[in-house]
Formats: sequence, structure tokens, C-alpha cells
Amino acid sequence: MNKYIGSIIKGAAVAASLGIASSALAQDEVTLRWGHYLPNSPFLEVEQNFAKKIEERTGGKVKIEITYAGGLGKGNEIMTLAGRGAIDMASVVPGYYADQLLFIRAFQIPFVFDTPAEAMTLSRNSFAEIPAFSEELDKYNVKFLFHQPLGQYYLTGPDGNCDTVAGLKDKKIRSFGADIPKLHNAVGAVPVTIGVGDIYEALQRGTLDYSFINAGNIVTNRFYEPGKFSCGPVMAITGHLITIGKRAWDKLTPETQAIFMEEAKVSQQAYLDWIDAFESKAIEDIKANGGEVKEFPEAELAKWKDMAPDLLGDWVKDMEGRGLGEEAQKVYDQWYAWLGR
Repeated sequence: MNKYIGSIIKGAAVAASLGIASSALAQDEVTLRWGHYLPNSPFLEVEQNFAKKIEERTGGKVKIEITYAGGLGKGNEIMTLAGRGAIDMASVVPGYYADQLLFIRAFQIPFVFDTPAEAMTLSRNSFAEIPAFSEELDKYNVKFLFHQPLGQYYLTGPDGNCDTVAGLKDKKIRSFGADIPKLHNAVGAVPVTIGVGDIYEALQRGTLDYSFINAGNIVTNRFYEPGKFSCGPVMAITGHLITIGKRAWDKLTPETQAIFMEEAKVSQQAYLDWIDAFESKAIEDIKANGGEVKEFPEAELAKWKDMAPDLLGDWVKDMEGRGLGEEAQKVYDQWYAWLGR
């Protein structure tokens, strides 16, 4: 009997010590390091405001330090670094992790969304109602906070013949991820995978004929200097995910975690409200700085779409080969139901 009682007491002591250790993970004061692949610019205003609001609402107990331009790791490294706890937060481009974020990469499949608002509506609905999206991030030990919308994409280069499908044949166009290259191949262009930070020099040297990026980034990175002509819009996709590593998340008190999620929701809506005004101003800024913006006609865009494969359908087939076809088909059906197509 004494041995039995002794084992109970010992077990209770161990459990108590584990409880203390668990609660000790949460910290009243913490500084989180956020790794960003983009340079510091007004284009990241919403994310910067998120960091400020967290500090304000926690009375300065939680500070977030953003390091830009790959200072804490390259764009294709920072998700893994956040998951391992080497950094705390990361802005994650799905296209940079096409073989890891198999579901989330679908947000960057071209010719699915017509506008940033459509893309962001599907992002919000997907993370809320389709478990596969959050579960995928769980595998890499990071948690989704909110999603960056992107303005519509333009072709930018020194040659003004970027407003027809025929004009793109044999041109070297900036590309990324698993699906954007298929879009360029469809019109006989040559996709060149290259990071945002390398586009300017590539346009200067002629290793790229056209950039392929949204108007806000054209202005932020002054791509109108080596590439006078911008033709578009061509497509809309979502941008990067703002994530926090699970190890960093566990350092936060439940009250602070609630603040994070509240501010993430506010930031998501703020990004949508902000993007249209910012991108419209970006177009005007391109023109004001000597750039020329040419419309990519609807008829030419229709030709491009006809020439391109069903990229979302191809994604489903690829997922079938990975044993995820049933879940992918549900995404396909649900997305087009939400889009009313």
C-alpha cells in the first residue's frame, strides 16, 4: 500500500513539474524576429502596422522586429527557419515552396482569380472551412496569421510589344513556382525563375525581356527604369502568407495569442482596403516616372487563356499522383462554387 501511495505522490509531482514547465513557455515579455524576403517599403505598410499594433496592445511587452531583404534568410528558407525556431515569424511565398505547400500553392495558380478581392475571399474561406490548408502549415510547425493580397500582374520591359500574345513569343519572362512557367510556356515565351531582388539587374543586362509582377512592386523596385513599358493587367493571385512559428507562438500568453488573432483579422481586411488604392496610385507613379502603361486587351487575354492549360485541373491531377486527389478535387469544386463559375 505504501509503495502504491508513493507512486501516486511521485506521479503527481512529475505532472506538477510538467505543468510548471508548460506554463513557463509563455512569456510576459518577448521580442519576435520576423524574416522578410522583400526590401522595406510602403508596400509593406499593413504588415508594419500589424507589428506596431501588437506592441501597443501588449503595452510594449511583445515587440516584433522585421528584418527585410532576406536578412534573416532567403525567401525559400524562412518558413523552415521559423518552424525550427531559428526565427519567429516569416512572410512565406507559396511559389517558393511548391513541393512542400501542395495545397497552399494553389493560391498562386494563374487564371483562377480575376481580381485580388476574389483571391482573398477564397483564401479567407479556405483557411476557415477546408482543414487541408492549415494542416499543411502544421507539418512545418508554423501557424497562419493573414494573407497578403497582390495587385494584378503586369509585364514590364524595354520593348513595348508586350500587349499581344504574339509579342511574347520567345521572350524571356520572369517566372516563379510550379505553375507560372506553364502560363508563359503556353504563349511560347521562355520562363526565367528569378527573385524580386534580381529583376532590376536582369532587365538591365537583357537576361530578362520582361518582368512579371504587380504594379506596387514595379514602383517600389523602380523597374520602370530598365523597363519603360508595362503591359497588363494579366492576372491576379495571392501574395505571401504571414506566419508565426509554433515555438514562438507557444511563448505567448493566451491573452497575447488572442490579440494576435484579432489583429490578424483586422490586418487581413486592411490589406484588401489598401491594395486597390495603392495599386492605382502605383500605376500613376509609373507614368509620372517616365514609364508607359499599356492595356493588355481583353481579346488578347482571352487568347492567352484559351492557349493555357486548365492549371487548376492540372493541379488536381498532380495531387492525385501524390495520393491527395480526393481532397484536391473538393478544393477545385468548392473554389469554383465560391467564384460562381
